[in-house]
Amino acid sequence: MLTRKFETNMPRLLTLFFLMLLIGAYRPPADPDFYKTKALPGDGVFSLLRRYNLDRNSCNVSKFYALNDLKNGSQLKVGQDYTLPIFIYNFDGKTIRSSIGIKDWQTAKTIESYNEVMFADGYRQTSFRKDKVLWVPYHLLNCPDTDVKKASLNDTASNGEVNLAIEPSGNRRFPIFGKKYEHVPLKDNSLAGKVYFIESGHGGPDPGAMAKVGKHTVCEDEYAYDVALRVVRKLIEHGATAYMITRDRNDGIRDDQYLVCDNDEVVWGNESIFRGHKPRLFQRSDVINTLYEKHKKQGVENQKLIVIHVDSRGKGQQTDLFFYYHPDDKQGKILATKMHESMEENYKKVNKNRGYDGTVTSRDLHMLRETKVPAAYIEMGNIKHPTDQKRLFLASNRQLIADWLFEGMK
Repeated sequence: MLTRKFETNMPRLLTLFFLMLLIGAYRPPADPDFYKTKALPGDGVFSLLRRYNLDRNSCNVSKFYALNDLKNGSQLKVGQDYTLPIFIYNFDGKTIRSSIGIKDWQTAKTIESYNEVMFADGYRQTSFRKDKVLWVPYHLLNCPDTDVKKASLNDTASNGEVNLAIEPSGNRRFPIFGKKYEHVPLKDNSLAGKVYFIESGHGGPDPGAMAKVGKHTVCEDEYAYDVALRVVRKLIEHGATAYMITRDRNDGIRDDQYLVCDNDEVVWGNESIFRGHKPRLFQRSDVINTLYEKHKKQGVENQKLIVIHVDSRGKGQQTDLFFYYHPDDKQGKILATKMHESMEENYKKVNKNRGYDGTVTSRDLHMLRETKVPAAYIEMGNIKHPTDQKRLFLASNRQLIADWLFEGMK
């Protein structure tokens, strides 16, 4: 009878045995490490967390201060490593839930989406499925859903922070570039730690040089602004801090041939542009100098200013892009020369027989003289000459100008 009873219970005992083996084989994930990154020029706590979509939960902010042993309101040091409230787990190649020891399917999907966004935006170099490294924001496992902080530009201002070039909205989306171009994935960090000030000439009450082309009136400030935006976007792609000094609330990068003239541009900080010529110039140079000093105190040595204009001459006088630097600015001369060389080399690639007549010379201009930053001043051509107009009016040509200038700025 004992033998028969044992045989009867055999399947149940085997099942229990295998369950015990499975339970014994399972090990909960080890305590994860946290992700670290370097602070860039202009970074404060909120702008750093915002880049990684962590600023909307106050517990992430509190955890950041705790992880880095910082007091509330502390300033960050450029180039120093800081620990972010992002757990680093090993992905087991099966599911996110089994990898980090959770049961909730929706949380796992949120983590999956977060990793995909970080990869698409360039903060992750590879997919978590490929490198088997999973990023898990701290708040997803440790904070209630209601603990959400509404982000706004006022958060930045109240903390005394000046964010990166342009205030981002969401995942590396910069509204100043316009809907078509606002998403700017991070290609690499080759320019991290470098600061650029991009100033497009005129704007607001001053349209700069003007010309009549058929029924269209074209204005210098619109074309200078469009090329400047394209340059800034290139810089942002490679991790630079790049300030647009003159800004337009509703004119992003435009692919139109004839850019509509308007007068609603402002200066960094959303300040209305002064009407008087001299006050207008000092308004911009003062902004640049203030930002320059701020970054200098942070220890940033590599700062550059690029001033972009369009020239106006007689209709029969065609010009290539030419460059100015201040006589006393050795670094500015190097910068202007490098951009000139980039233009010349690229023109040769595009059309070997064309030639290039752009020049590099010194001039005692306000934006070169009154700013503390190594600076180069660019004239993109004669707005009244038909050949130069093609360079300005075709969006593809404006993009080439931006690309070639960028190559000389790195």
